[in-house]
Amino acid sequence: MLKTLTFTIMHFCIAFGVTYALTGSVAASGMVAAIEPLCNSVGFYFHEKVWQRFERRRQPAAERPKHAWLHHHA
Repeated sequence: MLKTLTFTIMHFCIAFGVTYALTGSVAASGMVAAIEPLCNSVGFYFHEKVWQRFERRRQPAAERPKHAWLHHHA
């Protein structure tokens, strides 16, 4: 949990610093630093879903998990 907290703080500081360097605005920097990690989290969720689907397709057919309904109709 500590690692997650320190990573979150680092992420906030980087987003704030980059935005401040580009805009010179504390308000814009604060907004970006607060919103960007949330957007990243949503993007990461969908990235993981797509990646899991990709990995399942790369597995040989014999190793793929079978759906429950297939066991009842086979």
